[in-house]
Amino acid sequence: MGLFKSKEERRIERDIKIRQGIRRIEKSIAEQNKFTDEFVKNARQAKQIGDMASYQFIRNSLKKTATIKKLLERQLLAVKNALLIKRQAEAAADFAGAMKTMAAEVSRLYGDTDLAKTQLDWEKAMAQSQSMEERMAMFLDGMEEGAAADVSRAPAEAISDEEIDRMIAAEEQVDQAREAQQMSALRAELNALKDPGQKETK
Repeated sequence: MGLFKSKEERRIERDIKIRQGIRRIEKSIAEQNKFTDEFVKNARQAKQIGDMASYQFIRNSLKKTATIKKLLERQLLAVKNALLIKRQAEAAADFAGAMKTMAAEVSRLYGDTDLAKTQLDWEKAMAQSQSMEERMAMFLDGMEEGAAADVSRAPAEAISDEEIDRMIAAEEQVDQAREAQQMSALRAELNALKDPGQKETK
């Protein structure tokens, strides 16, 4: 399964192992402190009972314990310093990786930017645009010519411009008469409201 782990997963595993190592060293230092307390307690008892041989042995054990503790503290300091350097190196590597990616992307963008091809494409597009405009003008001209031809082919008995004008004028007169009739009806209704007895008298 380890063969299929990603780079980030392997980095996390290494960090976990480093932290576990630091905790073990810290635990060992705490144990040495306990050993020291026990040895001091035993040394006092040996001295009280006058057992100088045991006292000497315990004193040597205290020296050894102090030496081991100092060595562990130096190891802990070295590991912590190494961890800081590792993090600095990771930060530098992240920066370098980001810059490498950025440089590759910029290079790719400049590589993909072919100004000569872009110019040719633009000129082609402009030519197509002009051609399209010409075709559109021709199309519109054709439509107008067709419409004119339809008008010219209209039969002689078709309605004339004068007749169209008369139709429009007649429609206007109808609208005016309708409005006048509506106004007359409204006036009659108003008069009836003003003089209600007028209708009864009639």
